[in-house]
Amino acid sequence: MTNSIPEFENDTNCFLIIGSNTTEAHPLIASRIMAAKEQRGAKIVVLDPRRIQIARMADLYTPFRPGTDVAIFNGLMNVIISEGLEDKEYVASRTEGFEALKASVAAYTPERVQEISSVPADTLRQAARLYAQNRPSAIIYAMGITQHTTGVDNVKSCANLAMLCGNVGVAGGGVNPLRGQNNVQGACDMGGLPNVYPAYQVVTLPEVQAKFKQAWGSTSDLKVGLTVTEMINAVGDGRLRALYVMGENPAVSDPDLNHAHHCLDQTEFMVVQDIFLTETAQLAHVVLPAASFIEKEGTFTGTDRRVQLLQKAVEPPGSARPDWQIICDVARKMGASGFEFASAKEIMVEIAKLAPSYGGITYERLEELGFLHWPCPAPDHPGTPYLHKGKFSRGQGLFHAIEFKEPAELTDEEYPLTLTTGRLMFHYHTGTMTRRTEKLHQEVPRAYVEMHPDDAANVKLGHHNRIRVLSRRGQIELDVRVTKRIKPGVVFIPFHFAEAAANALTNSAIDPVAKIPEYKVCAVKVEAL
Repeated sequence: MTNSIPEFENDTNCFLIIGSNTTEAHPLIASRIMAAKEQRGAKIVVLDPRRIQIARMADLYTPFRPGTDVAIFNGLMNVIISEGLEDKEYVASRTEGFEALKASVAAYTPERVQEISSVPADTLRQAARLYAQNRPSAIIYAMGITQHTTGVDNVKSCANLAMLCGNVGVAGGGVNPLRGQNNVQGACDMGGLPNVYPAYQVVTLPEVQAKFKQAWGSTSDLKVGLTVTEMINAVGDGRLRALYVMGENPAVSDPDLNHAHHCLDQTEFMVVQDIFLTETAQLAHVVLPAASFIEKEGTFTGTDRRVQLLQKAVEPPGSARPDWQIICDVARKMGASGFEFASAKEIMVEIAKLAPSYGGITYERLEELGFLHWPCPAPDHPGTPYLHKGKFSRGQGLFHAIEFKEPAELTDEEYPLTLTTGRLMFHYHTGTMTRRTEKLHQEVPRAYVEMHPDDAANVKLGHHNRIRVLSRRGQIELDVRVTKRIKPGVVFIPFHFAEAAANALTNSAIDPVAKIPEYKVCAVKVEAL
């Protein structure tokens, strides 16, 4: 996130929410948004194929065809520029590439965007005006934006719109992706990506490589590694022989699960380090029991770059241990040096030395202050609640002229419906924890699919309440909920249920840059059972 969560409640005057079921997936953040509306009259614009919970509070809600985000953003900018609502001073002083952007979005009139996305032209105009005329405005998104073959284009489009209206580098504005899990941001910050070392230091730069060789003694080659989806494929075709899986459940979470399971079966050696015997752990050669978050110490970095100290509340059960201890022991057994840490605090000292954005973050400061937002480069630095104040890290903000591209898989006569997936309030990710919690299990014990009444009539469900959903990759059987909250032509399946895994259907086509699979759009058909 470019901004901090408290700013939503205190400073933001308009929220543009797209690709985020905020109240169900991020309820604490949603409470800040609702407080801003109730206490200060902040505007809320929601774009989503489903009438999600927060849409009930929206000043404007519109459904749209999944996968048409770029066209919608270009249409919003078309309206803003044609009506002179852009922040002209900001554009002139802090950005470059505006003329190319202006020329590109000129073709995306509201009427053309309506044809592409099904968003009514007048509704698009209204959304553009609400966003442009109630600054500072914040764009809030989640995996509904990123999990597409055009995910990078979608994110760049968010940045285009925010800069166009001067909403970057100000309190309450910004481009704010809501992370899907509690320490995803921290994992990325610490180098949990195939192309960077900690603090996003690029692995292919010789000077960066030299820095970490000096610190660690040896490093990998000067090349980018594989993403999760690429690893699974590499196992399947023999390029990768072993997997070490930590806190991840690809046997349920990967796209095109039939293919993923086939690849996992080819693994010569797989280690799974987790707190429960997940579906993936059941396939492993070795399972290492890890401690849960209340059984260890360390730090979490939240979605808004907020670093907080984690205090152990109870001892780990049985032979479970903190992840860092397990990793250090495995590394030492393999003959590696530099893993002689005695505590998580000692690891944080090394982080501060090697990760510039964490340079001023210490346990002592976190104990005193409660939290710090990175970048926090020095011990006397107060932290940075919002980014890009005064200037961007590259100097000028760069507009990208982006053309709309269709999703990798479209509907046809055989597969006439579009499937999109997502989370529920009562379950989390692959259900590893929440489906073991009786109270949450009681709320939603079974998988289901949402379908519009018009589509249900076409399938001739009659009195049936279970259906079969099929794609070009697989099929599942599950309950059906007929509801007008879903757009006609679209069905929705939550991805928490291994016994009816939505990802048995989803497409493994990936974004060419970020390599993220297109979980949010695939073609399916439905049969009554």
